Amino acid sequence: MSVSAARKHEIDANKLAKRLRRQCGQAIADFNMIEDGDRVMVCLSGGKDSYTLLALLRQLQAKAPVRFELVAVHLDQKQPGYDPNVLPTYLKSIDMPFHILEQDTYSVVTRVVPAGKTMCGLCSRLRRGSLYSFAEREGFTRIALGHHRDDIVETLFLNLFYHATLKAMPPKLLSDDGKHVVIRPLAYCKEADIAEYAQQEGFPIMPCNLCGSQETLQRKAIKQMLADWERKAPGRIENVFRAMGSIAPSQLADRALFDFASLGSHADARANQSDWLLGDGEAAE
Repeated sequence: MSVSAARKHEIDANKLAKRLRRQCGQAIADFNMIEDGDRVMVCLSGGKDSYTLLALLRQLQAKAPVRFELVAVHLDQKQPGYDPNVLPTYLKSIDMPFHILEQDTYSVVTRVVPAGKTMCGLCSRLRRGSLYSFAEREGFTRIALGHHRDDIVETLFLNLFYHATLKAMPPKLLSDDGKHVVIRPLAYCKEADIAEYAQQEGFPIMPCNLCGSQETLQRKAIKQMLADWERKAPGRIENVFRAMGSIAPSQLADRALFDFASLGSHADARANQSDWLLGDGEAAE
């Protein structure tokens, strides 16, 4: 590589790191993800996304207007080929506080899920249960996950196509039991940028040998569809993501979100609704 080429590569790498850091910081600010005194549990799977999440949060921590604690937490699920030394070695090398949890979810999932069926649902529920329980025991106030913009858009279409619901992954949520605040600081970051950043940083990636080996997942089909869209119409994924933050309930059809019945209605409109439901010649019992 020539000197000029090397210099250009360095400049591009710096721009990428700066862009990701800015997007991460913007997401945290927009959704008030981290406040002064928070103890943040960074869920580290060993994939490119969670490594990037940890790196960006550490960079932001050094200059953030609030003080907060970061602890990396990894769940060893006892999958075949798993090397238990990779993460501890890396985390010690960057002087990062961490915990390694152990739970043999691999045996449970492979025993319960029929051959050829998607394993992700059960696997994620078991993993989430372990992480949530640990967060509660250790007093963490935030649980940070590495889902990015593309994950959020993919989930939107998964729910739309396969579950007939219009929902995705929110950048910030309260768990069903009300005990945990889950944040996704990479919500504004593109997967392609994260992949490039992870490569240039040389993170010791640990591939998933369970769900990652399933080639027929619905999510992979959605990912391919979005990739085709993006190739034919660059910027479409970004537009879809931005649309999730610009919702007009009155232009949809959810009666729980908007009172369509009262629009231009007469005083006795609700009393006459049963007439529409019963049909001609029928009487209410």
